Amino acid sequence: METKEKQKKEEAIAIFCIVNNGFADVVMSAAVEVGACGGTILNARGTGNKALEKFYGITISPEKEIVLIVVRKEISEAVLLSINKKAGLNSRGQGIAFALPISDYIGVNLYGGDK
Repeated sequence: METKEKQKKEEAIAIFCIVNNGFADVVMSAAVEVGACGGTILNARGTGNKALEKFYGITISPEKEIVLIVVRKEISEAVLLSINKKAGLNSRGQGIAFALPISDYIGVNLYGGDK
């Protein structure tokens, strides 16, 4: 059994993107275009804020999808920018995204395939 000292792990980032229902595939396509390998889609329900709806002039749909994507640190900014371009607040997906560092992980292949 390998010890933690023997396991050389790359820095990883968890990217969370919350979009309107039906736009998770747009998020995943945007992420894969810049090097992400895959993700997990969760169904969710948001709570609308009427003041924000009035301020921005938009309707906030309560049915959401959360896309969780774990990527190498060096591509995390490109993934966030790609997601924002294709599914950000100014799109029909009205997505928001944020990234958190991952201190430790297991069972995650940051490169896809056999690498």
